[in-house]
Formats: sequence, C-alpha cells, structure tokens
Amino acid sequence: MLHDGLTSPHDSPHTSPHDGRPSPHHGSPHGALPALLGELARLAQLPLERGETLPARAYTSEDFHALEQDRIFGGDWICVGHVSQVAHPGDYLRVDDLGRPLVITRDEHGDLHALSRVCRHRFMDVLPPESTPDQGSLKRLTCPYHTWTYRLNGEFAGQLAGAPLMNKVEFDRAACRLPQYRLEVWHGLLMVTADPDAAPLAPQLSALEATVAPYRVEDLVVGFTARWDGVPANWKVAFENGSENYHHMGSHANSLERILPGKDTVVDECEGRGFSMYTPFAPDMEIPQGPDGMDLVGTLIPGLGMRQLSGMTVAGVFPNMAMAMMPDSVAFARWIPRGPGGHDAVFTILVPEEAKRRPGFDAYVEASRQQFEIIQAEDLVAIRGVQRGLATDPAPSAGRFSHLERPLWQFQRYLAERLAGAGAVAS
Repeated sequence: MLHDGLTSPHDSPHTSPHDGRPSPHHGSPHGALPALLGELARLAQLPLERGETLPARAYTSEDFHALEQDRIFGGDWICVGHVSQVAHPGDYLRVDDLGRPLVITRDEHGDLHALSRVCRHRFMDVLPPESTPDQGSLKRLTCPYHTWTYRLNGEFAGQLAGAPLMNKVEFDRAACRLPQYRLEVWHGLLMVTADPDAAPLAPQLSALEATVAPYRVEDLVVGFTARWDGVPANWKVAFENGSENYHHMGSHANSLERILPGKDTVVDECEGRGFSMYTPFAPDMEIPQGPDGMDLVGTLIPGLGMRQLSGMTVAGVFPNMAMAMMPDSVAFARWIPRGPGGHDAVFTILVPEEAKRRPGFDAYVEASRQQFEIIQAEDLVAIRGVQRGLATDPAPSAGRFSHLERPLWQFQRYLAERLAGAGAVAS
C-alpha cells in the first residue's frame, strides 16, 4: 500500500560518519525517507532500558506523514466514536479520522455500517459539514448536490435508492452503491479500517480485556465532547503526551499531580498494539469542585471493584486512541492528523446513563468541561513547545525513556512494524 513515488524502506539508508547510525538528516530528498525508516527500525530493536526518542523528522517530514496516512490511517483499525452515538435505527455519525469522508449508520434492522460519504455521481460529500450536523438521524443518505439517494437498510446499505432524471442515459442503478468499510465494535468503541484484508482487531487487544471490562464502556453514553481543532503539532507528539503520566509532575503540577501523582503510576508490561497503566488517587487529594464550590461527585459506574474505585486506569490502542477510566466516567481521546504539523484533538466523555437523569448533571458537565480545559491548556503548552523544538531539526535526544514512558517505547515498535516492516507486533 505504498504511495507512488515513495522509496522502499528496505533500501540502504545513509549513515552518519560519526557513529555509523542511519541518519535522516543526510542524503538527497529521495534518500531521506528510507534513512528515516532505517532509523525507526533500529530504535524498535532497542530494549526499554536503552530506548531513544524518535528522530525529529518523524514528526515533520511530509513523506513520513504520507506513509503514515497510507499504511496506518489508510490500512489499520482506527477508533472513530462510541456506539451510543449511533444507538437507534437511522442514526448516523460523520467521520473523517481515516483521512477520507465516511459515515457510520445504524440501519432499520439495528446493524451498523461504515460507508463512504462520496456520492458516486459527481463526488459530492453527501453529509457536508457546512449544512449538516456531525450526527443525527435520517432514513436515507441524500446527496444535496443532485439528490441522489442511498439506502441504509441491511445488505442494501449504501445501494442507490433514487437518482432523478437519469432515465434517458445508459445507467446501471443496481450496481451503484457507496463503498463499505469494515467495522468492529470493541467494548462499545467503533473501530473502522479501510483495508479489507486487515486482521480482526479484537484478538489483537486480548491483553487489555481484563483491564477494560470492569468499566463496561459499551453500556455508557456520551456525557459531552470537547475538541480542539488545528493544534499546531504532529499527532504523535500529542498521542505520546497522552500515553504517559511522567509529565504530571511538570505540566500538571498544580492540577492532575495533586490528584493522580505521576510517580505512583504502575505501567503494565503489555506487548502488541495496546498498553495500560494504573495511578492510585493521592491519599490527601482535593475533591474536585463544581462552579458553585460544592464537591463534585459523579454517578459511579456500576460494579467497579476497589482497585477501579481507588484510582485512574489508562488504556491505549495504537495508533491514536487512549482512554482515561475513572470511577464515574471514561474519557477516550483521539488525535487525528491534519498534515505533518497539525492535528485535531477530540475527547469524548462517557458516563453511566443514569447520570444524565440525576439532578445536578448539568453542573457536573460544566465542572468537567472546566477541568478538561485547564488540563488541555497545560498539555498544549508542552505539545506546541515540543513541536517548535522538533521544527529546528535538532540533534538526536541525549535522554532515555523513563520506565513510566514504556507506552512510547511500545509505540515505536508499532510504528516500525507498520511503516518499516521491522518485525511483527506481538499480540
């Protein structure tokens, strides 16, 4: 699935005269990508104790970004939402996470589908954001350009239902349908791939089952969504930031660190395409307060054990999704590429359905939004600052990963497997 014009990652990379390593900073533009992939493959072979950060060009290179779009976002499983966003027949959710316009629909039989939004006539977006909401309900997908209409029902999902004034030309209506994409639901999360031959996702995430299952994510509903569009940083910078609690003592010294001390985090020794970690609440933590100064306590997720009630569990799925699971909510975040130097950050906060029926829910949402805005503002200082540093094309990092940054080391191995063919990700 390599883009035309990109050189094979198996070509010999340029090496640095100083230490013999592949160097992404040397050679012609045509040699820069294979050199970068060679360096990625080298890093993926290092043990955690000797792990190194990715070279700066992995966060700034146009060619590297194009390869990611092809082999990762165009070829792997990507989280695009939650089942509660398409809970009823006729519900739809507009999706752009894979770098192509899609829509998730639930048909009249209750089945879910992932369809292209590109009309088969003149390539118009059938749900343009300029005139349609991100989610809603409808009986058919109707292109607003020439009113070509497509079905949602069962095996006919995406098939043309109507095309006015097409009776005087040769046209096979029965063969005209919106392309379908593969979709899996994993613990209530909607996962889509553009690769018809991709291996099923659930077996790849078996190591996370025991960690995620107690939170019953599939039974929760959306409390609210917060998003930051056009963040001026590579998506990997933000995903890596969201995949470790080491930075709590720095970026969040006056917020998260007081509740969830990063130093107390225990990172699980996971392998493959998922990671998990647990941070107990500080013994003397301050109870979050609402706008009126009252203690803010959400509706607890039913059935949680003492471990889940006593701290935060984080579970992540490569390439770009992480869940922060708390006693009263699950926030899942996605960092969606918008070019090598930008991304959109989307945080969806899930709560027990009962929470929405309780008095004070609006105050809970408002206080939660305020907390997210504070934390994200702190994270954005770091994310933007790291990208500014990367843009200077600095020399390789002289540091090492902390044991708390194991998920970043794992992420490198995932990237190497997807982009450079460096071994296979264990499942």
